[in-house]
Amino acid sequence: MTSPTKAEDSGSAVALEPELASTSETAKNKTGLEGRSPGRLMWQRFRRDRTGMICAGVVIFFFVISLLAPLLTAISGTDPYTLYGQDPTYADDPVLDDFGLPLGYFGGVSAEHWFGVEPQYGRDLFAMMMYGMRTSLYMALGVSTLLTVTGVLVGVVGGYFGGRTDYWLGRVTDFFLSFPSQLFFIAFMPVVTAFFVDPQEETPTYFRALAILIVLWVLGWMGMARLVRSVVLALREREFIEAAKVSGASPARIIRKEILPNIVTPVLVQYTYQLPSTILTIAFLSFAGVGFVEPTPDWGRLFAAGAQYTQQDPAFIFFPGVALVIFILCFNLLGDSVRDAFDPKSGR
Repeated sequence: MTSPTKAEDSGSAVALEPELASTSETAKNKTGLEGRSPGRLMWQRFRRDRTGMICAGVVIFFFVISLLAPLLTAISGTDPYTLYGQDPTYADDPVLDDFGLPLGYFGGVSAEHWFGVEPQYGRDLFAMMMYGMRTSLYMALGVSTLLTVTGVLVGVVGGYFGGRTDYWLGRVTDFFLSFPSQLFFIAFMPVVTAFFVDPQEETPTYFRALAILIVLWVLGWMGMARLVRSVVLALREREFIEAAKVSGASPARIIRKEILPNIVTPVLVQYTYQLPSTILTIAFLSFAGVGFVEPTPDWGRLFAAGAQYTQQDPAFIFFPGVALVIFILCFNLLGDSVRDAFDPKSGR
């Protein structure tokens, strides 16, 4: 047998190169992962989750209709402040009977009042609900954003620098965690308003909103701070952080370029759970009488009124209750879908 010549070896190698290249390209095409950023991979995983997409659509729908509350109430021809059952202007078209209960079926649902009216006063429930959703959702959005920013700042500083900095930030966190939050909300809200507003004067709505924001902010950032701290403690021992330190990068640059991009996932997932929890807390404050009060529309105030009318008009609580359950459920499911989309080990 004759051994192959050099030319034949060279020709075989040349012939094999395109074949290997073709095989590699085919493998890349089959996997479909070539040139995709982590953000794009996350989005593609999220799009395949039908539950997540539906819940995202529902959540966006709630925010849009709450933002368009003035337009929607103008279309319905109602507003949340007019007492349709007591205003003489509407005496020719009564909405309440002699006992103060809504006329008609299911709480007074009609072409003029789409969700019925409130017993005793006759205020339009659709208008109250639209404005109440806007108050609760955007208030919770502001509070949740402030909580996230504060928690990330405290967690990153304590986790990265460690030592005395981490020790004292940890003690401050433990101090605020020691407060019974629900009871403290109820006890502290009247103190805040009475400290700045004369008890004989009516507390402005903007001041109540500011007081709620401050109280929820002061007592709500600790969970996010502890989560971020634990993630940063694990990250600061990684090789790429050590390499950045050896290269002479400043702590500020390392935090900005190396730490923050790697904590986006847990922070975003925690945020999706924080926002519905904040909505329920704001509703609880209004339900307990220390949050938003008359005549400001609010989700919690609707439940407080519904508790008074439940025996005479159980239909009053139906629409606000269903809307709140759907929103909270969809936002929690959205949080699960976001977590699964970011997790490469998830089988979903």
